[in-house]
Amino acid sequence: MAGTRTAASRLRLVTEPPRAGLDAAALLATWPLLAAAPRGDDHPVLVLPGLLTGDPATLLLRGVLHSLGHRVCGWSLGTNRGPTHRVVGRLRDQVDRLHRESGRRVSLVGWSLGGLYAQELARAAPSSVRGIITLGTPVVRSAPWVRRVSGLADAVPARGAGALPRAWAERGSLRVPATSVYTRADGIVDWSACRYPLRDRRQNVEVRGSHLGLAVNPGVLWLLADRLGTPEDAWHPFRPPLALRPLFPGRR
Repeated sequence: MAGTRTAASRLRLVTEPPRAGLDAAALLATWPLLAAAPRGDDHPVLVLPGLLTGDPATLLLRGVLHSLGHRVCGWSLGTNRGPTHRVVGRLRDQVDRLHRESGRRVSLVGWSLGGLYAQELARAAPSSVRGIITLGTPVVRSAPWVRRVSGLADAVPARGAGALPRAWAERGSLRVPATSVYTRADGIVDWSACRYPLRDRRQNVEVRGSHLGLAVNPGVLWLLADRLGTPEDAWHPFRPPLALRPLFPGRR
């Protein structure tokens, strides 16, 4: 049985790129439906990319949300090589600036590792963050994982990974609304780690598709438009429209 699970995991991993292509094709097929997705309310939305990617990887996602009237921006920090001290400080400054300049709290959308950043930013500055949406992010294992990656990212030959004090993994609970999007066909992240324990203003939403295709997945894009277009004081669980329900299998 264990060998069967390992073989299935390997198959999901090696087929990630072509399956991401299918996700992009599905986006083209469903675009007329997506054009009717909820519009933005002009509050700022910060999109955080996954490991070893950057703003180009979320360009289409941000373009779709922008076309729907959402005030969305990329992280503008180049390639995501992990939560170094520079990245941590710049992201905190960016959230504070967006909040200050707009007078509105900021929504955070994080893909994979970017979702862990979103969680920690929300813990660090809950008064500046409106809510978070994570895509293929291991939300239940965040703090230890982030600490390990942070140490490795900052490590240099003269100093070990554990030599630097970390200012990143915040203490305390997540006090803003959070939605975790995951796919059981994820070939990179264990989907079972992408589910929050059920509680108030928490939701886990399963979609069909691949990990690499989450940023072009039509179900994900509709969900993002819906969550970001929901008034701040009117949070409610996500329910997909009838025409798109085949993209959202299982329980939510």
